Amino acid sequence: MEPRIRLRDGAFNYGDHEIFHGLNLDIAPGEVLSILGPNGCGKTTLLRCLSGALKLNAGTIWLNEKDIAKFDTIDLAKNIGFVFQDHTISFPYSVLEVVSMGRAPYLGRFAAPSATDMAIAEAALDKVGMLHIKDKPYTEISGGEMQLILIARTLTQEPQVIMFDEPTSHLDFKNQALCLNIINKLAEQGISMIMTTHNPNQVLMYPNTVAMMNNGKFIAIGKADEVITEDTLKAIYGIDVKVFSVPDPNSNGQLKMVSPWFKNPLGDM
Repeated sequence: MEPRIRLRDGAFNYGDHEIFHGLNLDIAPGEVLSILGPNGCGKTTLLRCLSGALKLNAGTIWLNEKDIAKFDTIDLAKNIGFVFQDHTISFPYSVLEVVSMGRAPYLGRFAAPSATDMAIAEAALDKVGMLHIKDKPYTEISGGEMQLILIARTLTQEPQVIMFDEPTSHLDFKNQALCLNIINKLAEQGISMIMTTHNPNQVLMYPNTVAMMNNGKFIAIGKADEVITEDTLKAIYGIDVKVFSVPDPNSNGQLKMVSPWFKNPLGDM
């Protein structure tokens, strides 16, 4: 199977400050790729380059074997969705109206969403389990509901790829699990999902691929339960870590989990 997104020898600088260099990735249809690393390691910048929002200083990104630099803005929006970490709407649009805004790439400059567009928006809400609040003002919903609504809005673009910048960073435990479950269910439908995170336990919750990143380079790439080890975690976070396993209640296998480990937790006091 040909990769949906292919990155070769990717490099990006802000002026004289190098963010990353020499990065290579293949992302298949229906794959979940987590970019795991500490804050400031270049994860978000890489994500924006993969989405076409930023242009590489060197290297090439292909989407379905076409150089991403040759896509216009509208074509990119039809193929790649991006769920931002922070999003605020001050006017009390209804949830359905907010979701229907994702249809913008398919509308003329001054055109309003058609009945078909609104049906697509309702179907997207149904996919994320939020159709029951379609008439509620967006300004009155919870943070967890808001994240699912933004995923629904992105789905109305009918993209082949959806990118998430730390999608669970502001969510409580329940909504983190709901969001990650939606991401994996959408991948099962053939959408390529790429997300940044600094939480290795979230990456290990579902079978997926991880690119472990620090200081502008990949430390390891592969299946999460194979490459997330005590050594690779120490390489990206700079602390001792213990990786342990517990029985998986859904199978006869094991679930891996991660915890920081300090010889003297209280330090010298």
